[in-house]
Parts: sequence; structure tokens; C-alpha cells
Amino acid sequence: MTENHEVSKPHSVVVPIRSLGPSHRERIATHLMALDPHDRYLRFGYSATDEQIQRYVEGLDFERDDIFAIYNRKLELIAMAHLAFSHDPDHLACAEFGVSVLKKARGRGYGARLFERAVIHARNEGVELLFIHALTENTAMLKIARNAGATLERAGSETDAFLRLPPATLDSRMSEMLEEQLALTDYRLKVQAKSFRDFLSGVQEVRRGVREGRHKSAE
Repeated sequence: MTENHEVSKPHSVVVPIRSLGPSHRERIATHLMALDPHDRYLRFGYSATDEQIQRYVEGLDFERDDIFAIYNRKLELIAMAHLAFSHDPDHLACAEFGVSVLKKARGRGYGARLFERAVIHARNEGVELLFIHALTENTAMLKIARNAGATLERAGSETDAFLRLPPATLDSRMSEMLEEQLALTDYRLKVQAKSFRDFLSGVQEVRRGVREGRHKSAE
């Protein structure tokens, strides 16, 4: 395998990406169960059922791994990445990347942005080799890996991608800190905006009820 030290370059469009914790298991499950059968097949390598997805979510180790997510303005989790760190004593400097994007959110570069976010975090955690295992037909995932400079090895219906990562730098650590702060601020604003929209919706419902009541009493 030829080593390649290129990594993905920062994207020009800012997309807030939030780190998730154990309290987000339900949202993670909802996101993954919203994938259609083919997308589940591409994400997991098999047509995962709701029960299998639930077991996967329950088994997520937030102490060891990292989960990154992109929310829309309705606070719906529309894209998610799982950065799984190796627990093999002989390969502690390795990690695996997996991603899923809801069909309605495709074509916006969210998969690539999540990959860039995972790469920065992996570097800062001392990861030297980032690994992606994907079905060969998962061209979107393999394109992300190829564009980042990864080495691809195809074995029939499956393809492995390997990306060598450079050591962490002050710049990579500062970039991650800024990403985290931006994502936290963005999420808080989305929560406030959604709360305000829900309030306005409630007010409109009350007004509608009052108008209907006046109309009936006038008949």
C-alpha cells in the first residue's frame, strides 16, 4: 500500500458540526431509521433492520468513539458521522470513519464536511491512519476518500480506503476548538428559533380557534 500524506482541505462553506453524546442516542436512532433500505445497505454493508440499528445505537461507546452531526433549522439530525477508534493494542493509532446523510439533504457536501471534521479530530487525538470500509457501489463515500488523497484497495464488492494523517499542530487544535464553539452557538440559536416558531404556531392556533368560535356564535 502506497502511503499518502494528503488530507482533505477545509471547505469554503461553513457548516456547523456538533459532537454528540450519550443523551443523543434517540436522535441518532431516529436518523438512522429514516434511511431507506438501500441507504442502510450502503451505510452498514447489509440491509439493517430497525432492531439491528437500535442495537448498534445502544452499543455506541461515547467514551472511546466520537459522533459528529449536522442539524437543520428544525433540529432534525440530517447527517451523521461515526469516528470509531481502534481498541486493538497493536493498532491504537488507527480509526474508522462511517457516514450517513438523509436523502433530502444530499448534494450539499455534508458527507465531505463531516469527513473533514473527523480528520481534524482524529489528528488531534493522535490517529495516524484513518480507515474507511465501504461497498464498492458506494461511490459517494469512495469519492470523498479519493478526494482526500486516500489509497483505495478494491476487493470485489467491497473497497478499503486508507488515509495517512500528519501529526497534530497548533493550527489543527485551534481549528477544532473554533469548530466546536461555532457548532455550539449555531445549535443554541436553532433551539431558540425553533422555540419561537413553535410559540408563534401556538398563537396562530389560538387565534384561529377564537375566530372560528366568533363565527359560530354569529350564526
